Amino acid sequence: MSVVAGRADLTTQLTERAAVALRGWAPGAAVESVEPLTGGTSSLTYVAVLSGAPAGYERVVLKVAPPGLEPVRNRDVLRQARLMQLLSGVPGVRVPKVLFSDKGAPTARQPFVAMELVPGECVEPVLVPRGALPASQVRARALDAARMLAHLHRVDPKRTALAVEPVVTPGAEVDRWTRAFTTVPEDLRTGYEAVEARLRATLPAAMMPVFTHGDYRLGNTLCDADSVNAVIDWEIWSLGDPRVDITWLTFFTDEARHPASPSQEPTGMPGKAELIDAYQEARGERLPELGWFEALTKYKESAATALLIKRGRKADHLTAMHRRMLPALPVLLEEAMELLGRRA
Repeated sequence: MSVVAGRADLTTQLTERAAVALRGWAPGAAVESVEPLTGGTSSLTYVAVLSGAPAGYERVVLKVAPPGLEPVRNRDVLRQARLMQLLSGVPGVRVPKVLFSDKGAPTARQPFVAMELVPGECVEPVLVPRGALPASQVRARALDAARMLAHLHRVDPKRTALAVEPVVTPGAEVDRWTRAFTTVPEDLRTGYEAVEARLRATLPAAMMPVFTHGDYRLGNTLCDADSVNAVIDWEIWSLGDPRVDITWLTFFTDEARHPASPSQEPTGMPGKAELIDAYQEARGERLPELGWFEALTKYKESAATALLIKRGRKADHLTAMHRRMLPALPVLLEEAMELLGRRA
């Protein structure tokens, strides 16, 4: 989940506002305390301890847009809540239940959303030391996640109020990551132009748009034992091509040899083909042209990591992961070109 620097003024304001909004959901309930959670950076996440709330909701999550910035794009917590509310109750899909919210008065009082606190571990198997999770548990969770993704993609956006959202086409995905490359230093983008040109020259026909998560992997789920309890971190959801999600999930398998992984020892993750088969069986539809989307995934990873390294350099804070990824940037582009070359 997301992180907040311990700002006492923001915590105090959020506590007061949450107490008011809470009464609309659970009259008589009160906010006892608010403390930050740790995780990502696009929004700020807290745990609120409640008294007098319905059983099972003694602790809830508060997600708020960061102060001083317009609550748009990945910072639009109300937009994230609208999708989670829509998905709540969809067979085969599990997301945190949205309880109450406050649209605020940006940017002085940022919007926030209150959600149930779902129990579970948030672990990306290939990005943690080996042995952190039993291999059998990793395998079961990954297959459950693949099936859950299929159920998410079976939801027809045209039958929902969110059908008005803009559609992100495969070409728009190329545009997005190409723009990212143009903002980083030359040593972080060597060779991207050739891959961009090949992606555009071999652009596949788009499938019917579905709700895509945008960063679908075990590291964005909460799991318990062998099951996924909930999919979290919906900051970059969109209407788009389902193949963007499935090839991102398979990029975090052992055979993909993720360059940020601290080890190449097996984790228990199923192979790419097995995850795709589980997805296709649950969805009842096969996905063509996956090779192009695998190439897009590598292009995306190279661009996104280049951005992270640029920011790390600026802050004079390059992590061990950054250092592992740096030599991998041109390799990812070469691998993308190989995948696209096979489609010539």
